[in-house]
Amino acid sequence: MDLPTIFSASGPLARAFDGYHVRHEQIEMAQAVAQAIADASTVVLEAGTGVGKTAAYLVPSLLEGGKVIVSTGTKALQDQLFHRDLPAVRAALAVPVKVALLKGRSNYLCWHHLNNANQDALLSSRQEVKDLGLINRFIHLSPTGDKAECPTVPEHATIWARVTSTRENCLGSECQHYTDCFVMKARREAQDADVVVVNHHLFFADLMLREEGVPELLPNAQTVIFDEAHQLPDTATLFFGDSVSTAQLLDLLRDALATGQTQARDGVNWNDVLAPLDRATRDLRLCFGPQLQRLAHPQLGETHPVHSALLTLREALSEVRDALESQADRSPDLAQLQRRAHALMQRLSAWGAPERSNEPELCWVDVGSHGLQLHRTPISVADVFRRQRLGLGLADDAFAPDEDDQAPGQAKPTADQEAPRRAWIFTSATLAVKNDFTHFTQALGLEDAHCQAWSSPYDYPAQAMLYVPEGLPQPSAANHTEALVEAALPLIRANRGRAFVLCTSHRAVQRAADHLKKLFEEGADPFPVLRQGDAPRPTLLEDFRRAGNAVLVGSHSFWEGIDVKGDALTLVVIDKLPFAPPDDPVLAKRLELLEREGGNPFMEHQVPQAIIALKQGAGRLIRSETDRGVLMIGDVRLIEKPYGKRIWQSLPPMRRSRKLDEVVDFLRSL
Repeated sequence: MDLPTIFSASGPLARAFDGYHVRHEQIEMAQAVAQAIADASTVVLEAGTGVGKTAAYLVPSLLEGGKVIVSTGTKALQDQLFHRDLPAVRAALAVPVKVALLKGRSNYLCWHHLNNANQDALLSSRQEVKDLGLINRFIHLSPTGDKAECPTVPEHATIWARVTSTRENCLGSECQHYTDCFVMKARREAQDADVVVVNHHLFFADLMLREEGVPELLPNAQTVIFDEAHQLPDTATLFFGDSVSTAQLLDLLRDALATGQTQARDGVNWNDVLAPLDRATRDLRLCFGPQLQRLAHPQLGETHPVHSALLTLREALSEVRDALESQADRSPDLAQLQRRAHALMQRLSAWGAPERSNEPELCWVDVGSHGLQLHRTPISVADVFRRQRLGLGLADDAFAPDEDDQAPGQAKPTADQEAPRRAWIFTSATLAVKNDFTHFTQALGLEDAHCQAWSSPYDYPAQAMLYVPEGLPQPSAANHTEALVEAALPLIRANRGRAFVLCTSHRAVQRAADHLKKLFEEGADPFPVLRQGDAPRPTLLEDFRRAGNAVLVGSHSFWEGIDVKGDALTLVVIDKLPFAPPDDPVLAKRLELLEREGGNPFMEHQVPQAIIALKQGAGRLIRSETDRGVLMIGDVRLIEKPYGKRIWQSLPPMRRSRKLDEVVDFLRSL
């Protein structure tokens, strides 16, 4: 059966799905995916909301894709794919395809760490004790150990960190529970499956952080699909770089003290050995005072106290590493702690050292309220990702795992090896700027990719309106957030709540929510205000849907991956154009290099990046062919600046208005 027949009004998909619509955009996308699989080529495919991109890549993949990896940007989409979309498409096609869901190890319960937690008499609260009891009951009933399947313990509960493992504290094959390990069980199932659903973080962790005894995913795959691919440049930057944090050091201290006192009490005076590291770790944060900031290494200057603090920290960590090494033969836990200390020592020593390759990188520090992170970040991931995609490994060992992290017997690929025959498919609703994919393809070294875009089939001129209020202050003005809320108030009232207010900073979220509450109280408006941070995201969304008249105020995590169809959400307010923060050291370095090469950093990098982010936020409004609503953007630069036209022309073709009465009438008609 050919693809047009499968997607036809009388085909298997139409018989399987209620309300199925034939969309020529979906058929064309499925054909592009099938061609890429047949040619083992690379394609970049943008599909607007409503095209049905999930079925467009699943159908040809299940029929012809061989071993398939599907990687998503969020765990929410990962779960939706595995539990809803994949089973439905597989049943419709009646293909005997085995599928598996694979998450990062922190999502699975660990028998070893659970046993340690059960023996710990110093749990921090009664709630932790209660949650631990619930987890002990759950683990004996669960075949997967996936904490998402334990609804009685909230996802944000502090106990989860005590009963799951990390790459750093996993004992691997030395663990007495290795054969029963939920992580290894999930990996084995993934190896046996025809289709494996992962997320981007796990994909790159698998690519970069090769673990002994853990089978890799990529070598066996014939087709790799990235959904929500617009997130890939940031995710790749995270994994192709390196970092060390004061939190990691304090975790090492806590684990070393607990393990040392129970398994090697007579060998070392652990309090004496660990105290200097504890003091040095806390002193490192004190070098920067109370201000939260992000600083590039060159900004610090030679006389900054952080340099001497780092020297003291490395000396203290070296003492701890040596003490752990002297006791490592006594237990697998102590041996693993020694390896953790050694890895942290290597990362600390590399920070601020000369670049290890020809690829530019930046060392920088992110100072938080209670700790800090030291980062070593590649300025571009294009070359390293291109090499990984072609099976060539990492050039000049840049950003490669250290030899101690490399699995024994694992040969490094060489440039003269034949590239694996594999299709690479990158898709999202937001990859292009007016059908130009350059910003995305250059970021990932995909210049050889075939690019294609399909617009949403929805009738945006009839379904939606874009509104930029008159009289708003510049987005840099001190009163901008309050003015935005006051401009949105007539729309919220006309719409009877049912609104998202999406902000570009957490500070704006707080101010917008506070001002909304004040105005609602003064006007006796019955609209609940839900604010990001007051509850987990799923809880806020559930409360929003249930209320029927709420206003949800959120930042970046609500700009994408949220699907609220129908009358529940008919107004989306965006406070500002989502340009990247000006204090981002990596962005500043990228812009500097782009300008040095004769480019226009603002128009070639910052504007495209803002457009893609804005398209994501705007995409929360119209989620089906029957949805209607208003998108309000409170940034006068959209009208006043020359680049503003380029930005709004990249949005779906909504009706546009600056007249409040016209917009209010439209909302009242919904």
